[in-house]
Amino acid sequence: MDPKAVRKLLESVRGGETSIDQALGELADLPFRDLGFAHVDHHRHLRTGFPEVVLGLGKTREQIAAIVGELERTGANVLATRIDPDTAAFVTNAVPAARYEAQARAIVIEQQAIAITGRGPVLVVSAGTSDLPVAEEAALTARLGGSQVERLWDVGVAGIHRLLGQRALLEAAEVIVVVAGMEGALPSVVKGLVSRPVIAVPTSVGYGASFGGIAALLGMLNSCASGVTVVNIDNGFGAGYAAALMNRRREKTHE
Repeated sequence: MDPKAVRKLLESVRGGETSIDQALGELADLPFRDLGFAHVDHHRHLRTGFPEVVLGLGKTREQIAAIVGELERTGANVLATRIDPDTAAFVTNAVPAARYEAQARAIVIEQQAIAITGRGPVLVVSAGTSDLPVAEEAALTARLGGSQVERLWDVGVAGIHRLLGQRALLEAAEVIVVVAGMEGALPSVVKGLVSRPVIAVPTSVGYGASFGGIAALLGMLNSCASGVTVVNIDNGFGAGYAAALMNRRREKTHE
């Protein structure tokens, strides 16, 4: 249950449209619901401003469908990451409101309009086309987190002129997520051009000596450009989530 839904329920009680007993029934599943194999956290949006996200890796398609269906039942927007096409077909059949974002390898349910809470755009930059699944995961997550998202694809350091030709787009961003594999040099280059925070995402794209993304990870951790923050290998979700939080306007709670 998100803050808007709780506020609406409380205002309904105050206005006499909903009884206290009815409200208690609505709140009965807070803070979580036990599905036997999972405790679905309905309270997370109230605590963190973002609903629980389902990681598809390691779960059966039946488990994913059950968790997604439970989250949908509460009226929340839903994101499930690392979903393969066969699992996606099963889940979207079981939960008709769900749609599959194939490039991001994610299932999404949007039951509520996404309020833009960001101070400015989040720009997601990919070094190469092979990095797009991770980059799209970051972009999708940042958008669901309330940020306007811009994309800049295939501007790696092997052809640096492609990046330099987009200076205006880089400078307009509030937060920049840079996704790169191979040697992972692109975040350092980007941060050397802008005053905004850069979140670097190493990917497992590369030849043998890239060691499944470890070379890119170490290169980003050792960046000589100040202001580069690094997430784990292939963690587009973590980068998009962090970018949305960095970008979020602080809401006034009291006058």
